[in-house]
Amino acid sequence: MPELPEVETVVRLVRPRVVGRTVTGVEVTWPRTLGGLTRPAFGRAVVGARIASAWRRAKYMVFDLERGGATAGWLVGHLRMTGRLVVQRADEEPDEWRKVSLALDDGRVLRFTDVRKFGRFTFTTDLARTLGPLGPEPLSEDFTAEWLAAALKARRRMLKPLLLDQSFLAGLGNIYVDESLFRAGLHPLASSNRLRRPQVERLHAEIRAVIAGAIEREGSSFDTFYRTPEGQPGSYQDEFCVYARDGLPCRTCGTTIRRLVVGQRGTHVCPRCQGRGPRRRAGKAPAAGARRPGR
Repeated sequence: MPELPEVETVVRLVRPRVVGRTVTGVEVTWPRTLGGLTRPAFGRAVVGARIASAWRRAKYMVFDLERGGATAGWLVGHLRMTGRLVVQRADEEPDEWRKVSLALDDGRVLRFTDVRKFGRFTFTTDLARTLGPLGPEPLSEDFTAEWLAAALKARRRMLKPLLLDQSFLAGLGNIYVDESLFRAGLHPLASSNRLRRPQVERLHAEIRAVIAGAIEREGSSFDTFYRTPEGQPGSYQDEFCVYARDGLPCRTCGTTIRRLVVGQRGTHVCPRCQGRGPRRRAGKAPAAGARRPGR
């Protein structure tokens, strides 16, 4: 699933092509992409509206709409697994997987395409309902080492599931949590409230460094689905230390990278650089993703 760096890349590249443009027409070929809004209601909401700005919050793409200089709601998109957002000339052959198309007043079309149909591109007049529950972002001023230390201490959760929780920290996903934990030397099964202050400070610094580095390289394209709006792959996958490298030697110590399942998510760790995880006490249930005897 595209994460913060990929969504940031999409918005940055689409922004100069759509801001200031007026929507002149709508085509919807997969109504579920509208997230419960009907095609007629969506059309009435956006046709004739001007796209005033484009920005990102966590993994959401947001487009401010206005009519006569007044706010007229928001277009909100989420790429999920295989969504893409592109701007094309009206005479270009559209992707067969297009789900929502917005004709613009300069003769181009903003298209949301999605192979697996999990993505969303819809309209709302209540942006807070969607974005309100989100936590701070890794590169925001609110995300400080002090905040992280207090927030981790206040919760007794395994590190990886907590970092994936968008209400805790917004924008991280499977790729960048694995990479951040490796670079911080922390095991994904470690308990959040047991981290020492130097460990927290290292985790804070590495999360920020990983996200900034991935944005600089326009995200990660480890499969065929994520491409920028210009059709180019990102390049941060070339920097992966552990993600999708199970069975390969650690770039730091040479130990074989292992794949675990933590919170129902595939997880990649170096047993030497990150340790082997917390030991279980006798009688306790196996850690998330562990195999039970006899299975």
